[in-house]
Order: sequence, then structure tokens, then C-alpha cells
Amino acid sequence: MRILHTSDWHVGVTMKGRSRLDEQRAVFKQMVDIARDEAVDLVIVAGDLFDTASPSAESQRLLFSALSALRGTGAEVVVIAGNHDNGKALEALRHWAHAAGIHLRGSLGKAADHLVTGETAGGERWRCAALPFIAQRHAVRAAELFELGAAGAEANYADHLRRLVAALTQDFTADTVNLFTGHLTVVGGKVGGGEREVHTVADYAVPAAIFPPTTSYVALGHLHKAQSIVGPCPIRYSGGPLAVDFGEEDHTPSVAVVDVAPGVPARARTVPLTAAVPLQTVRGNLEQLAKAKVDERAWLRVFVTEPARAGLRGEVADLFPRAVQIHIDPVMRASDVKPRERRSGRSPGDLFAAYLTEHQHDDPAVTKLFAQLYEDTQTVTEEA
Repeated sequence: MRILHTSDWHVGVTMKGRSRLDEQRAVFKQMVDIARDEAVDLVIVAGDLFDTASPSAESQRLLFSALSALRGTGAEVVVIAGNHDNGKALEALRHWAHAAGIHLRGSLGKAADHLVTGETAGGERWRCAALPFIAQRHAVRAAELFELGAAGAEANYADHLRRLVAALTQDFTADTVNLFTGHLTVVGGKVGGGEREVHTVADYAVPAAIFPPTTSYVALGHLHKAQSIVGPCPIRYSGGPLAVDFGEEDHTPSVAVVDVAPGVPARARTVPLTAAVPLQTVRGNLEQLAKAKVDERAWLRVFVTEPARAGLRGEVADLFPRAVQIHIDPVMRASDVKPRERRSGRSPGDLFAAYLTEHQHDDPAVTKLFAQLYEDTQTVTEEA
């Protein structure tokens, strides 16, 4: 059977306040085309559907439209909640999703609730253990729901996850395609840049060994960089469909297309999503920036390596209309900073000029304006 594995959609994410819904709409259209062209049997969306737990109405419409379109290709669709999502709110939509042919798991229930089974048009039987994101504070509660009993006071997050995964995969058989999808951090995975740091630290990391060798393929979400993890079975992060911040500038947005059969190692390949808008960083002084080669589609981060002056930021903005971050003289080398000179006995004009020099703000217009304003205040004082 063939699987399209994707995750970390972050629908509703913005770029410094600028909406990216049109960009996401184009990406999802391409994803649907890939699912149709590749004759995919199953689509797995491994969490972080939304960028926030309180998505806008437009973001919700886009998400459900994309999921419905993927289902419309004829593929089954399995979806889980991630740490950015409101799991309970998604779980409330589970019956609607089921009626639409979408297997949605937003929050924890009994172990049996997290097992999805199906059969492809070619007669291949599959089962998928679908585990939404579990916060540390909910790990013990999850074990109780799975009726696993107490794990001991010394049990950590990885211990709880190991037991949950074991319960979900205990009935995997050799004649079935056995799948697992989760939204979590596996030891050895490389952080992409846009993840929430609190949910990628060591306390949340689990070893790859928690997945049994009977698993045909583990479809993970949470780390935004597409990558395979070494383990007892094929384990992969699909990567996100678009770069959510400049920490992911070097990533290639993509989905994973996976071919898998019972008893045969899964073969995954990366399919780029060219509809995603790239992110690009440019550096230099104004003259160098004017000559810089930039992608006309890209969101830009600009570092201006010359002293600040009035109007400089506006000139850069005029030069790059798609710049969402402009940093003026962001790096001050210690060798360039001169010791502060004495203040006593110096005029306000001298002190202000020294301040501008110290901060490398060489602008005669500002100095002239200060002198004029200071003179005006002295005139008012004398008249009073």
C-alpha cells in the first residue's frame, strides 16, 4: 500500500502579522494533487494541524477543506492532534470527521479508541495506532485510561510512553501493514527551528526502542525537519509543508510518500512542495543590498550592516517590499565600542554627539535637530 505522510501544518501561522493562508491554500492543493497522482491509499497527518489552540474561523475552514479534499482523492485519512492544537476541541469534531470518512483523534481515550483499521482497494489490510500529543501532566492519566496500572513514582515521561505504545501495538500481526502515528520527540531527531522548545527538551524525548520491530512504519510529527530515525523499525518525520520561521530557512517543505507491505521494510521518498513560499536572509550595507539576488516570492529577513541613521529602515523597506524583518546594525563588535568619555564640563550638544557616535548613529540631520530643539528650550526658559 502507499501512504502520504505529512505533519505540522500550522494552519493560521503568520509571518510578522502577515497572513499566510493563501500560501497554505496553494500548498494543500499541491498536496492533494500528489495524493491523486501517486494513487495514495492512506494519508496520515501527524499533528499540529493549527498554529494556535484558538484558530480563526478562516483557518478552520481551510483545514477542514484540505482534509476533505484529501479524502476526496479516494485515500483514507488519519489525523491526530499535536501540542499546538486544542485536542478536546478537535475531539468534539470526531463524529463529523467520521461521517466524512476522516479518522480524527484529538485527545486520549481507551486504548481501543486509538486503533484505526482498514483495507485498501487492492485488498491490503492495515491498522494504525493513532496517538495524539500527550503532555507530561497527562501521562499518568493516559496510563489509567489504557488500564495499565501504576508505573511507580520513579516513572518518567519516556516510561509512560513506552507502556502506551506497547499497549497499542501488542496485537500487530505479520499479515497486516502495522502503522503507528504520534506527535512526539524521539531521541536522535534534529530540531527544525519552529517547534515549541518546552516540548522538545530532554524531558519529552523518548527512545526509538519504544517502537516494536513488528511496526511496518512509524509516521511522526513535531520536529519540522524531514528525517529518518534509526530504530528497530522504519521511523520518520515527514517535515512541515512550509517553513514557519527563519530558523527553518534551509528546509525544503515536503511530504513523504511511503510504500509498505507486510513483512517488507517501508520505502519512503521525499516529495518537495514547490508551492511553499521560501524564506531568505540577506546581509550587507545599502549598496550591497541593492545588488543582492533575492527570490521574488520569498519572505525576507534583512540585516543592514551599516550605522543606523534616520530613514534607513524606510529605504530598506522600499528596496524589499517583502521584508518582514529588518535589523539595523545587529552586531556590535566589542572592539568597535569605545570607552565612555567623561560627562562633566561638556555641553548637551557634545554629550548628544558622543551618544550618537557611541551607538554608531552617524546622522548630521539628527544632530542638527537636537541642537535646534535644545536652543528652542533655552529660549523658552529665558522668556519665562
